[in-house]
Amino acid sequence: MQILTFTSLFPNKVQPTHGVFIYQRVAHYAKLPQCSVQVVAPVPYFPRLLRWKRWSFYADIPRSEEVAGLRVSHPRYPLLPKIAMPLHGLFMFLGCIFSVLRLRKEIGFVCIDAHFVYPDGFAAVLLGKLLHVPVICSVRGTDITLYPSFALVRPQIRWAVKQATGIIAVSNSLKQSLVKLGIPAEKIRVIGNGVDLERFGPMDRAAARRELGLAENEPMLVSVASLQPHKGHQFLISALSEIRNQFPTLKLYILGEGPFRKKLERLITEENLERYVFLKGNRPNEELKLWYNSAEISCLVSSREGWPNVLLESIGCGTPVLATNVGGVPEVITSSELGMIVEQTTTSIKEGLEKALQRTWDRDALVRYAQKRTWDNVAEEMETYFLECVGS
Repeated sequence: MQILTFTSLFPNKVQPTHGVFIYQRVAHYAKLPQCSVQVVAPVPYFPRLLRWKRWSFYADIPRSEEVAGLRVSHPRYPLLPKIAMPLHGLFMFLGCIFSVLRLRKEIGFVCIDAHFVYPDGFAAVLLGKLLHVPVICSVRGTDITLYPSFALVRPQIRWAVKQATGIIAVSNSLKQSLVKLGIPAEKIRVIGNGVDLERFGPMDRAAARRELGLAENEPMLVSVASLQPHKGHQFLISALSEIRNQFPTLKLYILGEGPFRKKLERLITEENLERYVFLKGNRPNEELKLWYNSAEISCLVSSREGWPNVLLESIGCGTPVLATNVGGVPEVITSSELGMIVEQTTTSIKEGLEKALQRTWDRDALVRYAQKRTWDNVAEEMETYFLECVGS
C-alpha cells in the first residue's frame, strides 16, 4: 500500500529532531511488508537574501532529501507569522498542489496520512478532495486542546476532521475533545505513540553520567520539554527550591529550547539556583538515553499534552516519571509503579518529588512495561486502520 505522509513536523537537514515522534511512526510503518511511504513536509517560504535568525533557517532546508531511508519533499508555501494564521492551511494547500500532483503520478498513493489537524490536516483534506483519495488525520494535542479556541480557526478544524475519512487520536482524552467538537466517536481510532527500544533502553547509571561528564554521586532530575510557559518549568524550579534543605545536592537538567528561556534564567537567579538548575538547550535525540539513564526521576509538568513520548522513553530506560495530570498522561502512567501523577502547582510537584526521590523503584518492571508499547505495535495498528479507511 502506497501512503503519502503529509506533515510540517518532520526531521530535516537543518532540524534533525523536528517532529521525530512522527518520523518514528512513519519509519516503522514503512518497514511493514507491502507498505511504502513518501513524505511531503512543507516549510514556509523565506527569501535566502534575508538573514533573520528566527526564520532564515527555512531557506537552508533542501527542496528534497532522504531522511533515514525515507524520501522527503519540502515544498514551500507563503506564510505571514501570526497575522496569517486563519489562512495558514489554505496557503499550505496552495504551496503543495504541484508537488503532490507530481507524486500522485509517480507513485500512485492510495491515501494521505496527515499529522496535526491545523494547518496540516486542513491542507491535506483539500488535497484529498482534489485528488479523490481518502485522508486519515492524526490528532496530536495542541491542534485540538488549544487551536479550536481561535474563532477563525475553529470552523476550519471542525471542517477538516468532519471531512477526513478517518481520525487517529493519540489518546482517549483527545478523542473526547473531538467528540465535543461534534465528531462521531465511531469515526475516531485511538492509537497511542510508541517507544523505540533500540534507542531508549536501560544502561548503567554511572556509565551514562560519565559519558555526559556529570558527577556520579549526586541525585539529579531531568526534564525534556521545550521552554514554553505551558510546559511548567517555572513550577518545577520553584519546587526544587523548596526541597533544597531536604536534598541539598539535587540537580535539575532541563533539555529543550524556546522563548521562555530568559524568564526561566531570571527565576533561577532569583532562587539562587545557578549551581543546581541547568538549561542545556536542545539535545540530539540519540543523546536522550544518557540523560534518562542518569536521572533518578524524569519530570514533565505541562498544563496540556497529547500523548507525551518522553514518558515512555524514560520508562523504557528504567527511569520513573513525575508528570502532571493532563491529556494522555494518565493513559501512559497507568500504575504507581511507573511514576507519580501531580497537579501543575509548586506544592503538588514538591510533594511528588519528595515521595519519588525517597522511593525505591523497580527498573526492570519499568522496562517491561515499555516493551509492551513499541513503534512496531503502533505500525501494525496503523496498517489495520488504513486498510479499513481505504476500503471504505
